[in-house]
Amino acid sequence: MEPAKKKVTLSAAWREAHELVWLHKRRLALGLALMLVSRLSGLVLPASSKILVDEIIVKQRAELLLWLAAAVGLATFVQAATSFALSQVLGVAAQRAITDMRRAVQRHVMHLPVQYFDSTKTGVLISRIMNDAEGVRNLVGSGLVQLAGGFITATIALGVLFYLNWRLTLITIVVLGLFGVCLAMAFMKLRPIFRERGKINAEVTGRLNEALGGIRVVKAYTAEKREELVFARGAHRIFRNVAQTITGVSAMTAVSTVVIGIIGVVMIVIGGRSILDGTMTLGDFVTYILFTGMVAAPLVQIASIGTQITEAFAGLDRIREIRATETERQAAERLAPAAEIRGEVVFEDVSFEYRPHLPVLKRVSFRAREGSTTALVGPSGSGKSTLTGLVMAFHRPAGGRILVDARDLNDLRLHDYRAQLGVVLQDNFLFDGTVAENIRYSKPQASDAEMREASRIAHCDEFIEGFPDKYDTIVGERGIKLSGGQRQRIAIARAILADPRILVLDEATSSLDSESEALIQDGLRSLRRGRTTFVIAHRLSTIRSADQILVLEQGEIVERGTHDELLAAYGRYRQLHDKQYQVESDRFVNPGEDFTPEPETPAPAVAPARRLSPRAL
Repeated sequence: MEPAKKKVTLSAAWREAHELVWLHKRRLALGLALMLVSRLSGLVLPASSKILVDEIIVKQRAELLLWLAAAVGLATFVQAATSFALSQVLGVAAQRAITDMRRAVQRHVMHLPVQYFDSTKTGVLISRIMNDAEGVRNLVGSGLVQLAGGFITATIALGVLFYLNWRLTLITIVVLGLFGVCLAMAFMKLRPIFRERGKINAEVTGRLNEALGGIRVVKAYTAEKREELVFARGAHRIFRNVAQTITGVSAMTAVSTVVIGIIGVVMIVIGGRSILDGTMTLGDFVTYILFTGMVAAPLVQIASIGTQITEAFAGLDRIREIRATETERQAAERLAPAAEIRGEVVFEDVSFEYRPHLPVLKRVSFRAREGSTTALVGPSGSGKSTLTGLVMAFHRPAGGRILVDARDLNDLRLHDYRAQLGVVLQDNFLFDGTVAENIRYSKPQASDAEMREASRIAHCDEFIEGFPDKYDTIVGERGIKLSGGQRQRIAIARAILADPRILVLDEATSSLDSESEALIQDGLRSLRRGRTTFVIAHRLSTIRSADQILVLEQGEIVERGTHDELLAAYGRYRQLHDKQYQVESDRFVNPGEDFTPEPETPAPAVAPARRLSPRAL
């Protein structure tokens, strides 16, 4: 079952943006002050045109020329210095905000329930963490301050225009107002397009990540062309989305050009007539033209920055959607800390389903005593891995309950509980690092001696000592530079080092040959000693010493007992055993292979074992 997601609204995105801006308010305030100084300095040059034309040129006052040039030069220097400082202050603020956002989203994602990852592609999550956070720069970087600066500059310039010619300015405001309406409509259209782009990018990135990660499968089935077509379709979807946004931005730019042209026509007609009538001087007209540009230019800039901020809001929408999902840590805040557990696990009528009305486990009940070994056998799809997933609290039961040391697992803090778990999976994951780093992953603070002892028990030292770099050997992505058996043994060493109270072995020796398996069985036996262990195994010879064996079929326990008891019962376990035993007894056995066929058990003089119902169990 997927965790419930809260509905994401525009107001939620605004709240997220407000919190982000407030968090970086000091740098933004400093940036705003620098921006004001920069914009005010920038007004000196256009304002000087009136003095240059009316006083120096028309009235021939040459003594003012050097003073005017000095004032303009000083203002230009101040503008350049404050612009540089502004980019430094806000650039650092933007990068810090991006880093903080990425860390916050990654931290949240890592604590989401396992079922969230089952229903969400890895590429989507990577895109949310890395790409969507980039939009933050337009909120706490130069984007938002430039947007504010554009409004301030336009307001000051508008005041000057009213002073110079209020009739002409009123007409200009009407034209600019229509332009503002067009901008608002454009932003409403562009915002969902930008949001869709992030979704498409995530999907394409996810598929590309899968194709590259499974490149051996792709090549084995000559599927390169198919992957090319899949990626081409995704890339084309991105192209169409980008083309739509380019069209929208281009349309806004075109409208901006038209607005500037209309204002120019109005100025020529009304401004020219005002000069002829004597209500405006030539200097006033030149100044009016320059300040009109200072009104129009910020509006064009606002259109560009507004698009970027719209994209940032779309990214915040997607980030907010993830952060609205409750994490395991948030859920654990309501629970009391879990002390060290002894390891008794009890299933009471536990049912589970991944999809509604399609049960995977049906009213499963059993008791795994502290320090005992419980083996799970059965055909594929019978629910073995799902059962161990419930033990590891990756899933929650749809019905019934799981008790650990007589406490409901739902009442234990998962972090405390999982800190006492160890796991060896059939397809173990190794990180791209050294052998030592992968063994220490379960216990980073372990000493070299502890790590080497765990390696010795798992028989890793045999091949590690043969590497030139020994424990500093890089294993490659997913441990690709090691064989399957070597990866498996490192995973076993990792579990040994963890020193868990509950151990899950899911086909822990599946990637090993018989000789390696015989060596590691000793290590696994010492690892299991004193720990509650759950073992999934298709090789029935590996679970003969289990305290109890549960035979699962179609989500139900159909038989239970020890190896000898189940063989004597002549039920489903005996069928699985005889089928496998026949295969093993007919194969060639190497002289050095640790393989001893089990003697045939005579059939008892009783009827075949009865198939137990869940209620009888």
